[in-house]
Amino acid sequence: MVTEITHNIKVSVECVFSSQHSSVLQNQFAFFYHITIENLGDFSVRLLRRKWIIVDAHGSERQVEGEGVVGVQPSIPPADQHEYTSSCMLSTPFGVMCGNYTFERLMDGQLFAVSIPEFKLEVPYLLS
Repeated sequence: MVTEITHNIKVSVECVFSSQHSSVLQNQFAFFYHITIENLGDFSVRLLRRKWIIVDAHGSERQVEGEGVVGVQPSIPPADQHEYTSSCMLSTPFGVMCGNYTFERLMDGQLFAVSIPEFKLEVPYLLS
């Protein structure tokens, strides 16, 4: 698990390879990642947008941007958290992901960016 705190928002990421959803012979590697977002601050916030940077083993980069996460724009009160699971397909058995969220502080509408820590996408049996 990797974790990063930005503006009192703690983002933790766990990632696993899914052989069941992959086709190694066709260079399709599926990874599922579980994200926990904790509000360590004193104000309620809402997650408005996400931006992902995905880099495969060849150094090819793609960016994915959009509203919310898995179809929602969750509000997170102080001392609360939001969790979700999503996935990423790569054409290589190794890669990395990182990015950021755009949050709104609900009391005054102030927008701020929160880092998503870089995490590895890797097929475990190829590491031996």
